[in-house]
Order: sequence, then C-alpha cells, then structure tokens
Amino acid sequence: MAIYREKDIFERRNAANEAKKALLERFKSKPAPDDPQVLARQAERKAILEAREKRAAEKEKLRQEKLAREAAERAEREAAAEAARIAAEEAAAAEAKAKEAEETERIARLLADEAERKAKRDARYAARKQRKRFG
Repeated sequence: MAIYREKDIFERRNAANEAKKALLERFKSKPAPDDPQVLARQAERKAILEAREKRAAEKEKLRQEKLAREAAERAEREAAAEAARIAAEEAAAAEAKAKEAEETERIARLLADEAERKAKRDARYAARKQRKRFG
C-alpha cells in the first residue's frame, strides 16, 4: 500500500510558478488581431451572423404574412357570420310580420263573424218585434 505524502510548501510554490508560466506562454502565443487566421475566423463569424439575421428576417416576414392571412380569414368569417345574422334577423322579421298579418286577419274574421251574428240576431229580434206588433 502506498503511503500518502503531503506536498511541502516548496513543491506547492513551484507548481504555482509553473502554472503562471504556462498561462503567460498561452497568452503570448495568442495570435495578433491582424493575423490571417483571426481575420478568417472573424469573417466566418460575421457570415454566420448575417445568415442568422437573414433567416430571422425571413422567418419574421413569414410570420407577418401568416398573421395577415389569418386576419383576412377572420375578417371574412366575421363578415359571413354578420351576413348570416342579418339574413336570420330579416327572416325572423318577415316571419313575425307574416304572423302578425295572419293574426290581424284572424281577428278581422272573428270580428266580421261576430258582426254578422249580431246582425242576424238583430234581424231576428226585429222580425219578432214586427210579428208581435202585427200579430
């Protein structure tokens, strides 16, 4: 079995110094902003961003067209529903007018029948009176 040995202060300090040196080397090896690889990478990123913006604009255009199409369809459905409602109201009004005319005609017939019965009754009453007077 291996014995665990704790690192002393010198080993830790050397490890920290080596890590700092490695970080400095990595920073120094970083290419300059005018390096062709950096410029190529920037151009590639710019092209990707432009393509992304173009796709987003196309997507937004399609969304706006869809919204306009849905609004037109909704307006068309509402217009059709309004026309159907107006037609139903007109039909109901015509039906109500026909029922009212029919009711008026029925009442007029009843009144005419009542007047005719009254006239016949009055005629019988007058004839009976006439017979009693001359009879």
